[in-house]
Amino acid sequence: MPCVKLLAAFGLALVPVTALTAQAVSGAKTQAAAQAGALLFREKGCPYCHGEGGIGTQKAPDLTGLYKDKDWTSDKIIHQILNGGQKMPSFGDSVTDQEAAQLAAYLRSSHKPILPPAPPAAAPAQ
Repeated sequence: MPCVKLLAAFGLALVPVTALTAQAVSGAKTQAAAQAGALLFREKGCPYCHGEGGIGTQKAPDLTGLYKDKDWTSDKIIHQILNGGQKMPSFGDSVTDQEAAQLAAYLRSSHKPILPPAPPAAAPAQ
C-alpha cells in the first residue's frame, strides 16, 4: 500500500490507467469487429452495389464517409442492413445480427482495414 499513498500524495490515481486499459481493450475489439466487417463486406457481395471499399456506384451510395455522419449510427446501419430501406433490400435472411454489427463497425471505422486480395475463384469441376 505504500505505492498507493505515494501516488495519492502526488495527486495521482490508478483510475486513469484502468480507464486507458479499458479503452485499449475496447479499441482492440472495435478493430477486430471492423476487420471482420471488412471481410464480410467482400464475402456478402456488398461491393456489387456499393463498389470496392464502399466507394459507391450508380446502383448504391458511397459509404466511405459514414464514420463521420452523425445521422448514421451503428444501430441505424445495422437496422438498414437487416431490414432494408429506401432502395436497399433487406438482408436479414442472409446476415446475422452479429455480422450486421461487424459490418457497421467496418463502415463506422475512420481507418478502414485493408484486406488482402480475394482468393482466386476455384476452377469449375470437370
